[in-house]
Amino acid sequence: MLNTSFARRGIAVASHSLAAQSALAVLREGGNAIEATVAAASTIAVVYPHMTGIGGDAFWLVSAPGEAVFAVDACGPAAGAASVDSYRGLHAIPARGPLAANTIAGTIAGWQLALEISRLRWGGNLPLPRLLEDSIWFASNGISVTASQESNTAAKRVELGRQPGFAERFLPGGGVPRCGEMFVQQTLAATLQRLAQAGLDDFYRGELGQALADDLKRLGSPIRVTDLRSYAAHEVKPLEMTHTTGTLYNMTPPTQGVISLAILGILDRLGVAQLQLDGPDHVHAIVEATKQAFLEIRDKHLTDPAYMSVAPQSLLENGVLESLAAGIDMKRARPWGGKSNPGGTVWIGVIDGAGRAVSFIQSIYHEFGSGVVLPATHVNWQNRGCSFSLDPAARNALMPGRKPFHTLNPALARLADGCTMVYGTMGGDGQPQTQAALFTRYAVFGLGLQRSISAPRWLLGRTWGSMSETLKLESRFPPESIDELRRRGHDVEVVGAYDETVGHAGALVRHSNGVLEGGADPRGDGCVAGF
Repeated sequence: MLNTSFARRGIAVASHSLAAQSALAVLREGGNAIEATVAAASTIAVVYPHMTGIGGDAFWLVSAPGEAVFAVDACGPAAGAASVDSYRGLHAIPARGPLAANTIAGTIAGWQLALEISRLRWGGNLPLPRLLEDSIWFASNGISVTASQESNTAAKRVELGRQPGFAERFLPGGGVPRCGEMFVQQTLAATLQRLAQAGLDDFYRGELGQALADDLKRLGSPIRVTDLRSYAAHEVKPLEMTHTTGTLYNMTPPTQGVISLAILGILDRLGVAQLQLDGPDHVHAIVEATKQAFLEIRDKHLTDPAYMSVAPQSLLENGVLESLAAGIDMKRARPWGGKSNPGGTVWIGVIDGAGRAVSFIQSIYHEFGSGVVLPATHVNWQNRGCSFSLDPAARNALMPGRKPFHTLNPALARLADGCTMVYGTMGGDGQPQTQAALFTRYAVFGLGLQRSISAPRWLLGRTWGSMSETLKLESRFPPESIDELRRRGHDVEVVGAYDETVGHAGALVRHSNGVLEGGADPRGDGCVAGF
């Protein structure tokens, strides 16, 4: 069993240890939480390339003592040429290939805006070349392949091997890189070096942006240079919810942040604190709250907020949550229609010595995104736009300039005891479920932070690497608990003891006395790094 890690002057956690250490190095040099997060985000884009990259989207939640929590939306919209008519003859947008690469990559613009906020409000002054230093070195000189990268590459080789540029970057020598082997990404290193020298805006409005647009057009993507030049990330006010334990925050639509908050609000009204920790009632309550939130909020309302008919914050009003809680039968599972979304993602948390905290999530959606690797830059472009529908009447119909629905949602809480908590996970629609498990274990039941992450978890529906819609429980649950959940009508599938299917979670907490603590997921390749 891993123990909770403690620190005093700064702490970081990521799903790859080198990313957490990149953040720690920046904190040691006097950098703030935003600067450290950019360092970690750039490093993990190199060392965990099957899960994330600079060709994807990102979202930030940021807290500083005495200040309002704010968020950064770095979600790229659909290209100007991407419309239902442009996909005529298809029943759905392909999940892979150039036609899947139909939304702008917002990650770099998010780094850019966050660093501007860091400079203007916090006096951040570490130069960009320093923040990207580790990522450039690892891309140029090589990394040790993880078991996760090997298994995902092997699993997706047939599906993605013929996509433009995939083999050149991800199948060096024509084969799957093996765990422990050296993996070098020289072209990506040059791209990151270009960003370090020319600035992050070059990704959209400079020579790099032109090169990206030229390759995307030539390969058949609808994205054009005008789409890149017109894009910018935005600061937004996050959603918030009053909870028995304090005030909880999450990201606005088009993410499913409201779902993560709603689940915790429903559980609060069910009196989850009176249930047995991780017993059948606890698991059943979270699974049923998840179904209520998915079916009654997500499927009915969530999309680009510009196209929503209700205010997102109104979905967290007491009457809404009371009604959803009242619809749960604690003795019988609600039928599940199988409408979950997969996704590959990384979550990063950082808290600096001044108590400034970041909850950050970055993704290319499915493993390897669209599978398209642009030849001039080796940027692996996301496939987030395949979540759009080609039915003009659908909730998330494809339209030029419209933001796609996102499973991504970083979480943050200001607890009544003075603690600030940042937490999150990868795993598509597993994210709100894991957040609920982690948060209730720690903040409601008082379980230690690391044990809250390491303890057996579950997942309703599919996530990255899994297409079945069952209720997946790790095999460490007691047999009698598994049998009881089956008796209540859950379609249970038992998976591995520490199964990557349920995601890579992490959490950090700053206590009122300044003590910092963190936990990392043993299912991934990450760690907590603090000093």
